[in-house]
Amino acid sequence: MSKDQGLSDKVKGKVNQAKGEVKDQVGNATDNPNMQREGKKDKLKGSIQEAAGKAKEDSHRY
Repeated sequence: MSKDQGLSDKVKGKVNQAKGEVKDQVGNATDNPNMQREGKKDKLKGSIQEAAGKAKEDSHRY
């Protein structure tokens, strides 16, 4: 596992969070609860990926 792996996870996490935010907002604007739910799920997935990336980077520091 390289240091780049942590960065990759953090970037993927941010992308999923942004994608989720867009889905959530579009779902809200179009009164589509399924899309809102999907957006919230993507945001959570992104948060978890980002945290995993940070943990991987931190583990390589020591």
